[in-house]
Order: sequence, then structure tokens, then C-alpha cells
Amino acid sequence: MQNSDTTKYIIHAKIKADGVIERPDVIGAIFGQTEGLIGADLDLRELQKSGRIGRLEVNIKSNMGKSMGTIDIPSSLDKVETAVLAASLETIDRIGPCLANIGIAKIEDVRSSKRKKVIERAKQILSEMFDEMLPESQEITDEVRQSLRIEEIMNYGKENIPMGPNVVDSDAIIVVEGRADVLNLLRYGIKNAIAVGGTNVPQPVTDLCKKKTVTAFTDGDRGGELIIKELLQVADVDFIARAPDGKGVEELVQKEILKSL
Repeated sequence: MQNSDTTKYIIHAKIKADGVIERPDVIGAIFGQTEGLIGADLDLRELQKSGRIGRLEVNIKSNMGKSMGTIDIPSSLDKVETAVLAASLETIDRIGPCLANIGIAKIEDVRSSKRKKVIERAKQILSEMFDEMLPESQEITDEVRQSLRIEEIMNYGKENIPMGPNVVDSDAIIVVEGRADVLNLLRYGIKNAIAVGGTNVPQPVTDLCKKKTVTAFTDGDRGGELIIKELLQVADVDFIARAPDGKGVEELVQKEILKSL
């Protein structure tokens, strides 16, 4: 029997017969009518003995006095030899007592089929399994930094206003819009930021601004403009800084933060 590990091609053929035939009839016709037709090197019996072709798979069904079915022949020959062998099958015109016709449907390249399966499986592995693996070194450091930032963030006053750990003791503070902005500044070592939480500036922040040197640092959008206007009306603001147009303070990297401030 053909070793599937060495199979290169599979010849797929269709068979029709004007009468009732069975598998042994088809096998006998194939071996008998191709013998000596294409030379000793491609003699089916010898090829099968040496393992260069595999077991002939024949499926036959009969109905209303007619028979039809399929023939599959595994081959470890090269493509030219396999094509010649396939062509020889089409010379068979009689099976048992019946007129018959064998036509080649296709020659399947097993290695190509395997390559396609490998590609599809590789895609599946990449999409499903690599997500479950350990993070890259950069992801690890970012995760550690994130946990440290969350631990460092504090709350100011009864309103639990998010702030960095140095706000109370520092001579200068940075007033930002929200908690995410405070966290992002903490990520880059800026620990004196406090959030106002929107356009309604809390009274504790207003009172704190009277005692500190204040930089208002807001998003580069319409909301940021409105917060600046309110801060200028209700608090003592010494400096104004804005994120680049269309960007929020929470998404800035260190270089952008330092440039803005």
C-alpha cells in the first residue's frame, strides 16, 4: 500500500460503463489493458510492488443497467510520469463484457494541498494562539508602569478629585481635565497634576490655585478651550498650555508633553 508520506499526486478519474460492473472488473481492466502500453518502467504491477503507486481506490454504483463511479490512484512518480500513467487509463474501452469510458477528472498535487493547509493553520495559530502567549518586553514594562501610576494617583478633598502625589506639597501645579490626563502625566514622572473633571471647576481646585503657581494644560479641542475660559474666570492661572490640535492630554507621549508645557 502506498505510503501517504511519499505520495506526490493523486489521479482522479471517472468511469462509465454500459452494463453492470464491479470493482474487481475495473481493477482487472486497468492492469490488463495498460500492460505493455507505456513501457516496462511504467508497468502498473511493478510500480505497485515498488510502492511508487498506491492502492487503487475504486467506487462503483450501478443503476438501471448502467454503472458509474470513480477511480483514485496515489502516485509518487514525477509529474510527467504521472500524467502519462493517467493518459493510459483513458485508452481503456471495455470493462468485463461492457463498453466503458474512463476520463481523467484531475490530477491533485498533494503537496500543494498540504501547503494550503499549512498556510491556513498558520493563520489560525497566529490569530488565536499568539494572543495567549506572554507579552513582549515593552508590554511588560508598560504594564508595570501602568500599575505604578494607578497606585500613585491620589484624591484631593471631599470631592475625591484625582491628583498626583506631589500636588499638596509642590509650589507649582498643573491643572488638567480628567483622571486619565493625571495618569498619563504620572507615566512620565509628572506628579503635580490635578483634574477639574470638566467645565464645572470644583471649588477646592479654585482655592488651591490661589496658593500655587498654576499651569492649565488642556486638550487641543473645543472642550479644552471652554475649560481654559472658565479657569481664567474662577481661578488664578499663571500659564496656559494646550495639547496639539485634535489630541487629548491623556494620549500624548513624553516629547509632546514637554513641548506643550
